[in-house]
Amino acid sequence: MRRALVLALALVLATGSPAVAKPGPTWKPLSYTAAPADNPLKGFLPFAGDYQTFPHSMEWFYLPLRDIMTGPRQFRWDAIEKQLDAIAARGHQSAFRIYLDYPGRPTGIPQYLLDQGLVTRPYPDFGNNGVSVAPDWNDPRLITSLENFITALGRRYDGDPRIGFLTLGLIGFWGEWHTWPYDGTTRPENWMPSTANLTRILNRYDAAFRTTRLLARYPSPQNKNLNIGYHDDSFAFETLPAQSWHFVQRLIDEGVTGKWQREPVGGELRPEIQSCLFEDPISCTQYEDYTESVAQTHASWLINHAAFAGEGYTGDEYQRALSAARSLGYELTVTQAAVGRDRVSIRVANRGTAPFYYDWPVELAAADRSGRIVRRWTTGWSVAGIQPGPETTLSARIKGVPSGARIMLRVPNPMRGGIPLRFANSSQNIRTGWLTLT
Repeated sequence: MRRALVLALALVLATGSPAVAKPGPTWKPLSYTAAPADNPLKGFLPFAGDYQTFPHSMEWFYLPLRDIMTGPRQFRWDAIEKQLDAIAARGHQSAFRIYLDYPGRPTGIPQYLLDQGLVTRPYPDFGNNGVSVAPDWNDPRLITSLENFITALGRRYDGDPRIGFLTLGLIGFWGEWHTWPYDGTTRPENWMPSTANLTRILNRYDAAFRTTRLLARYPSPQNKNLNIGYHDDSFAFETLPAQSWHFVQRLIDEGVTGKWQREPVGGELRPEIQSCLFEDPISCTQYEDYTESVAQTHASWLINHAAFAGEGYTGDEYQRALSAARSLGYELTVTQAAVGRDRVSIRVANRGTAPFYYDWPVELAAADRSGRIVRRWTTGWSVAGIQPGPETTLSARIKGVPSGARIMLRVPNPMRGGIPLRFANSSQNIRTGWLTLT
């Protein structure tokens, strides 16, 4: 303090006037408007295909493991590549699952395991009538093969920008990590892998994927501390408490109700209610409150193929479904910006129910009066992890701002041709992704 006073006095004696701090740039508010319903990595999504009936940024697909794995360490990636490329060509990212046993479909078990004598079990449930078969999930050859597959899948696809989310799959009916009613309580047989084998599979996934986000069907003691989120495939049907098998009750029981803050939640709007949940009045015979289900799960995305099949939703039903899709996941808005000659600062609020989960970089640019970009800067900013609630302030130094230029901000999609992240602001260019700050 004493030294500061001496320096200030010296400046007064030298200049004849006291030191005056240079005023910083003025914070200016930016106006809010709802973000697009097809913002990346959130909202409703269809099964893979070219649909124009409802805005979306992702598509879903299943694949049988036998189409990919031909030997203990031999893989044919064409089936995955074909899907990823077709979906990316439409400007969308993929969410998908690999299965071994899908009721009603031919087996997904790799042929070499069947040739080695892997024990399988036919069953009539879920309309299967023996079409698919359940393998012996505790066969050491099968567990080792699954570990080898997960390692190879991660080595090839972790961080691939064409992929939004990967659900774990592989285990149980539909790859949903259950074999009900063959669960040891409903029926005496328990077809699920042992806890030790499930732990092996979970740990291998956690080790194989560092960037691409993973989702498990159920919270469990084995996955609660792993970098794995969850997916609720009976959304707004068996989601809310207090039944023990309902999704949120499982979150509560495992102590992971806050895990959404760092790991994503997705799933599927229960197929039986997709065509009736957004009616007024609702004609579904069984359903749960959609808004409350979103609030308690913090879901970012849901399969809802009814929005895309045929004519999809129309009229007021379409508008209600559109609002429901927008309510999923993040909604980032720049509330204020302060732009000076050598620094740009923004305040960002998340008005959604979950953060954005990927570390996509943020760009700044200067545009002339015709809108042509004449200068770009990297910022070191990331919008990943901005939680709903208090604003986050970001600041970066810039140099060489042309006189009279407008300063803009963008979060580009790392996938070529992918939809950029758009902010909930009236000065947001929906097509290019540039948000004008000045």
